[in-house]
Amino acid sequence: MKIIVDHSSPIPLHIQLEEQLRKLCELSEYKNGEFFPQEVSLAKRLGISRNTVRAAIDKLVYDGLLERKRGVGTKVIGKKLQTTKLGAWTSFTKEMQEQGIKVQTFEIHTTVEHANTETAKSLGIREGKKVVKLTRVRGYNDERVVIFNSWFHPRIDVKSDGDFSKPLYSILEEKYDTIPFRSSEKITSVLATKEIAKILRIKKNLPLLKRERIVTDPGGRPFEYAINYYRGDRFTYSIEIEREKK
Repeated sequence: MKIIVDHSSPIPLHIQLEEQLRKLCELSEYKNGEFFPQEVSLAKRLGISRNTVRAAIDKLVYDGLLERKRGVGTKVIGKKLQTTKLGAWTSFTKEMQEQGIKVQTFEIHTTVEHANTETAKSLGIREGKKVVKLTRVRGYNDERVVIFNSWFHPRIDVKSDGDFSKPLYSILEEKYDTIPFRSSEKITSVLATKEIAKILRIKKNLPLLKRERIVTDPGGRPFEYAINYYRGDRFTYSIEIEREKK
């Protein structure tokens, strides 16, 4: 798309540019994460001041269409993804695929820990018992958007040196004969700690969705306790409920 401004028009230059940049936001390459042309480059190409370009971009940033990354550039803010319809449950990979998103995995690592009070209570084991913890950092368009932390019941004997590159629940079914049947969840809003901000490469105190989950098998036995952190500016939850009949 070619950007042109009319210097003879009574419409202010920054408004002309703003309207064209809005159209630029709809192009697939920018929706998919490509950075906008730099302010200096746009100003030179259009024969206008950098302040005029900045005013147009500032308006789109204010409207939530663009975001600036210091030292990197300006890009379109992707629409919020629906991660779960509460009342239904599927894997993160499948949720994203249904929305046409190709999931990327940035980090996968496991550790063996002593279960703290909350983990022990959630898994129905004694505090201090050794458990395997799996951490995965995932996202899309080269952007980290979610941290998954899972602790597993010793009963299913998850191996700390296992391959977790595939969807987790497929692995548990195929390799550990463990079938996820029911998920009990609690969702809260929290602010990114320094540690989480570093992992997701975001600013500290950015709003996050914290999703705590206890997953049980068909026999009602818990086998996974999870704490997941989703970027609040990238995800939303959908709830569909019916009014209780009298």
